[in-house]
Amino acid sequence: MSDLTRRDLLSRPVEHVDIRAFDARPVIDQYRRTAIQTRNLARAADICSEMLADRDCTVILTLAGSLVSAGLKKALVTLIDSGMVDVVVSTGANMVDQDFFEALGFRHYMAPGSPEHPVVPDERLRELAIDRIYDTYIDENELRVCDRTMKRIFDQLPARACSSREVLTEMGRFLDRTHPDAESVVLSAYRQGIPIFVPALSDSSAGFGIVLHQVSASREGRESVSLDSGKDFLELARIKLASRASGLLMLGGGVPKNFAQDIVVAAEMLQEDDAASARARVSEDGTGTATPAEVSMHRYAVQLTVADSRDGALSGSTLREATSWGKVETAREQMVFCEATLGFSLLASDAWHRRAWEGRPARRFADWLEERAGATM
Repeated sequence: MSDLTRRDLLSRPVEHVDIRAFDARPVIDQYRRTAIQTRNLARAADICSEMLADRDCTVILTLAGSLVSAGLKKALVTLIDSGMVDVVVSTGANMVDQDFFEALGFRHYMAPGSPEHPVVPDERLRELAIDRIYDTYIDENELRVCDRTMKRIFDQLPARACSSREVLTEMGRFLDRTHPDAESVVLSAYRQGIPIFVPALSDSSAGFGIVLHQVSASREGRESVSLDSGKDFLELARIKLASRASGLLMLGGGVPKNFAQDIVVAAEMLQEDDAASARARVSEDGTGTATPAEVSMHRYAVQLTVADSRDGALSGSTLREATSWGKVETAREQMVFCEATLGFSLLASDAWHRRAWEGRPARRFADWLEERAGATM
């Protein structure tokens, strides 16, 4: 089959799972009376429903790994459009190279064979300008269009240090204007006022876009956009401070997992800084308060991952370990050691059909952050 043409190899697009089209509740109910990872998944589903029913809880979704390219985009969009998520923290690949890429009208394709027994050698794929993501293909020429489109978006931003959230907002605005019918996490989040944070945004097609933007601006004698990951951290910590409670739904680990957990500590530090300022005011003019409100740990936490604690890396570190850092409470936390494309659709379908999310308030933190930024200008 090595004589397959480029057209042959890019002929079977990946289709996205619709969690509304099937009801996973009977499966999860049976899993609850089993053992090992199926029971863990059932307990995770119960925690997710409890988290969604908690009207005080801000739900933070973290995404790592190749999720959109593997067919989970529609499921993620359903969570966002149904008001089941308030904040997204993601890798750049998921949001830019995969979701935004598909929103531009491109697709990911099913590769013949398997990664263990490849039908087409990777050297041949390179000659055909086809990139491989495990058992899917992506057209390198189309990906270059995505890179150039990101340059256009950076060109439209004011020449200053921007958080990734501001860049993702501009990407959503671009799609709303140019591709309004696209099914996209970035577009849905923009319309729902849900901020998307990508702490390592340069590690994606956006990285190529900002390189092109900065080189072009330098050549023309203009100031350019830069990325400020510290601003990401500050904005997300402020969201934590504005939330009575918070919960995590984490697919994979990596930077998004750590970033979302660390905001508890960052929020505590902001509170301590505010308290110090208040004490100074008390000593000067007798006004203010010196006692900060306590920052709560994440009340709920669920993680789906194939990593485990044996290699000492963060992705597989247990949520109970995070308790020692003051990040996650132990009462409602669950690790599920399974690959996300296997477990997430069941988990999400169960949560959607149980409908504990109905009536959740729309927090629209993206709008709130924009208002704060405007007030300080």
